[in-house]
Amino acid sequence: MYTFTKVKLAVVGIGRQCFAVRRTLNGARAVSRGFACSANEKESSTSENELYDIIISGGGMVGTAMACSLGLDPNLAGKKILLLEAGHKKVMDSVPETYSTRVSSISPGSATLLSGLGAWDHIVKMRCKPYNKMQVWDACSDALITFDKENLQDEMAYIIENDVIVASLTKQLQTLSDHVDVRYRTKVVKYTWPRPYHMAESIPWVQVTLASGKTLHTKLLIGADGPNSMVRREAGIPTVKWNYDQSAVVAVLHLSEPTENNVAWQRFLPTGPIAMLPLSDTASSLVWSTSHQHAEELLQLDEESFVDAINSAFWSNENHSQLVETAGSLFRTAMSVLMPDRGSARQLPPSVSGIGPKSRVMFPLGMGHATEYIRHRVVLIGDAAHRVHPLAGQGANLGFGDVACLTNVLSQAAFNGKDIGAMQHLLEYETERQRHNLPMMAAIDLMKKLYSTNAAPVVLLRTFGLQATNILPPLKEQIMAFASK
Repeated sequence: MYTFTKVKLAVVGIGRQCFAVRRTLNGARAVSRGFACSANEKESSTSENELYDIIISGGGMVGTAMACSLGLDPNLAGKKILLLEAGHKKVMDSVPETYSTRVSSISPGSATLLSGLGAWDHIVKMRCKPYNKMQVWDACSDALITFDKENLQDEMAYIIENDVIVASLTKQLQTLSDHVDVRYRTKVVKYTWPRPYHMAESIPWVQVTLASGKTLHTKLLIGADGPNSMVRREAGIPTVKWNYDQSAVVAVLHLSEPTENNVAWQRFLPTGPIAMLPLSDTASSLVWSTSHQHAEELLQLDEESFVDAINSAFWSNENHSQLVETAGSLFRTAMSVLMPDRGSARQLPPSVSGIGPKSRVMFPLGMGHATEYIRHRVVLIGDAAHRVHPLAGQGANLGFGDVACLTNVLSQAAFNGKDIGAMQHLLEYETERQRHNLPMMAAIDLMKKLYSTNAAPVVLLRTFGLQATNILPPLKEQIMAFASK
């Protein structure tokens, strides 16, 4: 109870801090963050070749999408844009026979963004798997909820390998070489920020020092460098974060027999959620969130024992209690009298027969949120701004939402002839994204904590809640609409 109260207060505190800001959109508001935009700022003495309008630090899914989005915007056609990536260039001449272990659930809204960037055609030609239905159920009771589109005709989301998304965006980025400069295997070692305008030795732009010793300058730095963001840390942006004392075990699963495989399955175990996401008619992706110790044990199991553990996690009823089952049955019967012919029938997930070679890996889980997404000439997107538990599959979608929003803000600023690195319009991005991200993050964190116990009173509470939600189509539609953005 103490932990949940502390989490709740932290999330509420972040929300109050973020939204109280909007009442003072003026010069004093900008100074309060350490920087202000001066009307007397002059061009740096650096050569034109070293000065960029926008530098994006980080070339993962979100950073590369940001580069494509800015490069395609007509209002930013005259801007010098640079993408810096410490890793190698990710290209795919052909799709590998084996599936990658790291995948993302891409919402219709994110798919629309990727389509607008020209990357979706590449993704479809390579590899992606839509699903039309999602079933979520409790390992401690018979409660379940299903999400699906009407008549199962429309896709709820798409399961796509992260490598496929990056490779598709990279391929599209190559067609924008006249608008976007890209440097791979380039590491940043230092950022130097503009000082307040009233100081005599002020520098007008952000300085980016590379490991090679070269110094670049930019009017706007976009931090897309992940949950351990150097941009966020060096800018001194506070972050509320905590670890979940959990790790996610991911693997590629081979199904016992071919199936249409158009359902995403998730079961809440007392130790954490386990999900099976479709990759093809014969393969699925596993995301099993559990304690660090159990995750280590799962990695050490031989393949047969690991497969048995997966099937047991999805099928076993060993965590059921007679009290909860009886109460849940009575509640379900009462609800069916009040609202007949509502809800969805339970389906059984496919059984697993094997796993992909060398596909088992684990990574720690946590939550983090930057209390500010922006500073003068600095803006955070993706995991640099927010990190969530994978149980809702929203991590990549929140990042792509950042890309769409920030592009619109910068495009409008450029169209109006404004300084694209100024706080006045960057605040619009922060306001819009925090209004969307904070409720989503709070809901995910609450769900994680609510399902991390097998205490009978809590199990009863979530059983009633899940069953009630399952028979209320308007409520389910609102949940799906919010998650599909």
